[in-house]
Amino acid sequence: MKKILSLCIFFGMASSSFAQVTSRLVHDGFILNPPPVPTAHASTITELPNGDMLAAWFGGTEERAKDVCIYTAVFSKGKWSKPVNVANGIINSKTRYATWNPVLFHTRAGKLILFYKIGPSPSEWWGAMKYSKDNGRTWSKEELLPKGFLGPVRNKPIQLANGNLLHPSSTESLDNKKWEIHMEISDSTGHNWRKIAIDCDTFGVIQPSILIHPNNRLQLVCRSRQNAIVETWSDDQGETWSPLRKQVTMNPNSGIDAVTTASGLHVLVYNPTKKGGEWSDGRNILRVATSTDGQHWSDVYELEKHPDGEYSYPAIIQSRDGLLHITYTYDRKNIKYVSLELK
Repeated sequence: MKKILSLCIFFGMASSSFAQVTSRLVHDGFILNPPPVPTAHASTITELPNGDMLAAWFGGTEERAKDVCIYTAVFSKGKWSKPVNVANGIINSKTRYATWNPVLFHTRAGKLILFYKIGPSPSEWWGAMKYSKDNGRTWSKEELLPKGFLGPVRNKPIQLANGNLLHPSSTESLDNKKWEIHMEISDSTGHNWRKIAIDCDTFGVIQPSILIHPNNRLQLVCRSRQNAIVETWSDDQGETWSPLRKQVTMNPNSGIDAVTTASGLHVLVYNPTKKGGEWSDGRNILRVATSTDGQHWSDVYELEKHPDGEYSYPAIIQSRDGLLHITYTYDRKNIKYVSLELK
């Protein structure tokens, strides 16, 4: 079930008028027709120079299985190409691990990078990357990130004014009791890494997304164990971050993603939570919301609403023509692609 919602937003304290944000569905459909393996999860998407879309995800018999690989597909002329296996966790003839959480990113210089993780679990995985010089048709040999670095753990980096890449990252402890976010900075080619710590206090947070505000302010919005989206702010291009705090928007410990559009509007894709009410506390509802301040969100589109099942782990970008492009896990069996126009 899909439902279009509208939103009245107050632009600026001095303004006396309201602007209504509405959404229009442009395209939706499954990427995998049919799926090449039983499960699919944790997608990412980027725009290619010709306007086509490139998506990636991990798939295999089940999450954590050793046969889980990274797949890609291209959306061109209204159709998705056949999935291609582009990365795996084969170490040698006797050792193999699952691959996880691909992240695609195009630098301003036109370099296409695929970041991903390899390992038996999120507490033990390590970072890897590949490059493509032909828009994803072929890929370089795998490069491991320096020890202790993961790169963007699930959501896309941003490129700073000086060309460096700012990667939103996080770690999960071996006993899964401690979740913490941090930032990583690399040069524009994905080398020369350094880490920026963030004081997470008592919050359990992972998988941050970056939003961009005026005057070079940056904001992270994070998945948390506090049943809400958690935020932190930076006024110095990601070098230091404010104390974490909960937003009013509730979220059932499920992955989110967000993007700041060219107009400065912030767009969030998330699973909502409302205890004791109509909504469940799971991942069976997936919505798109917008905000002018990155803190107060109003729903503008309902991607999925089901009695049960999992519709989760969204990725969102804006293309050069202004459209929003969203991919997400569809009940762990497929990856769904939706494009929207906001007015």
